[in-house]
Amino acid sequence: MLPRKIITTADGSTSIHIPEWDEQYHSKHGAIQEAYHVFIKNGLEYFKQKEISILEIGFGTGLNCFITFLEAQKHNLTINYTGIEAFPITVSERKLLNFVTKLKVNQFQHIFDLIHNSNWEKPMRLSDNFTLTKYLLKFQNITDKNKYNLIYFDAFGPRVQPELWTENIFQIMYDSLKSKGVLVTYSAKGSVRRAMESVGFNIERLPGPPGKREMLRAIKLVP
Repeated sequence: MLPRKIITTADGSTSIHIPEWDEQYHSKHGAIQEAYHVFIKNGLEYFKQKEISILEIGFGTGLNCFITFLEAQKHNLTINYTGIEAFPITVSERKLLNFVTKLKVNQFQHIFDLIHNSNWEKPMRLSDNFTLTKYLLKFQNITDKNKYNLIYFDAFGPRVQPELWTENIFQIMYDSLKSKGVLVTYSAKGSVRRAMESVGFNIERLPGPPGKREMLRAIKLVP
């Protein structure tokens, strides 16, 4: 595993930096800002129904899961959340992350801890309306079919891991979504958009989070 270090991003929230790749787990322009813009505003809020099944590709720091939990409590949503991660962060790294403090939700510190302490491959009920299941798995090995309403595609960028942004990967994503399911990602690279389109996704270019001009939302429109 490559060496990693904790950094502070522009909005004051922390992230993890991989010096060898010059790559972060979140945008250096603001980890929390990016997560809310890409995955909540343009992903979760796209849906009108109250029960949603979510797949996260790149569970990482648990930030996306945590803010989705907060939204579920705020809006009384029922969420079944699946997180995929091949290289989990360590306990010492997790303790240095400041998301709970920056979001001013100290009453949910135990939830953030549970998100990371829950067993792999076993559903964990974080609340009456939120269930988390984490899988220690490479993205290429996902076999789910027609299971999810929404995918948070939060893999490391195509510059450093181009193999995670291919037609093969997006075919797996497409197959795992239900009809009218949605995939959102921070990347708007042309090769990424073309790979999505080649497997059948309908693509929307949307304004990006701070520091990025655009992001992508991909929709599975088959009946």
